Amino acid sequence: MGTPPRHRPDRGAWKPAIGFLVIAAGLVAGALAGWWTSTSSTPSTASDAGAPTPVAAAPGASASVASAPTSTPGVALVRAAPASAPAAPAAPRIARLRDPNGDQTPDIADFINAGEKPTMNEVIDRLHQAGVHTGLGAFNPPGTRPPLVGLAVPEDFALPPGYVRHYQATDDGQRIEPILMFAPDWQLQAADGRPVAMPANRVVPPELAPPGLPIRRIVVPAPVEGP
Repeated sequence: MGTPPRHRPDRGAWKPAIGFLVIAAGLVAGALAGWWTSTSSTPSTASDAGAPTPVAAAPGASASVASAPTSTPGVALVRAAPASAPAAPAAPRIARLRDPNGDQTPDIADFINAGEKPTMNEVIDRLHQAGVHTGLGAFNPPGTRPPLVGLAVPEDFALPPGYVRHYQATDDGQRIEPILMFAPDWQLQAADGRPVAMPANRVVPPELAPPGLPIRRIVVPAPVEGP
C-alpha cells in the first residue's frame, strides 16, 4: 500500500485574493455609474428630440398678399408682418384722493403734484409718460418737433390701403392740413418681391403717392402774433 499523504502546513484553506476583489468591485461600480448616467439623461434627450426645430422664413414670406398701388410703376405697398412692440416702461402715477361719489374721469391734476406749476412742455411730457395721447396728450411739447410737411390729403379723397392721414397742429394751437403718410404696418415692395427703402419719417413723397391724388404740399400757418 502506498503511504497516505501527509498534511502540509503550507497549504491552508482557500482564501480569495485581495487584488481580484478590488478589480471586481471596480467593475461593479463602473457598471452602476454607467447605468445611472444613462437613465438620468434619457428624459432630457427625449424632450430635446421632441422639441420643434426653428425654421427660417423664406425671403418675402413675412408680407401678406394684400397690396395697394402707387404712382411708381413696379412698386406696391404690402402689409408687413406685425412686429412685437417692446413693453413700455410703467410711468409713475401721482396719487390723488378723489371723492368716491364724484367724477372719476382722469384729468391733468392726476399727473401734477400739489403745489406744482409745470410748464406746458412738462405737462405734455408727463401725459405721454403715462400713456395718455388724447386731449393735450395728442400734441408734442411746444418747440420739441416742427410739423411734418408733406402732400395734402383732401378729406373726400378715398385712400387705398397702406396710406393714412396724419393730423397736426402748430405750437399755438392752429390746425394744419392732414398730410399723406405710409401706414406703420405696411412696406413698399418691388415687383420681384424685394423691399423698397421707405422714408424714415414715413411721409409719402410725390412719386409714391396713390394714383389720382392731386399733388400739392401743405403750408404750415404762421404763428399767431400776441396782443
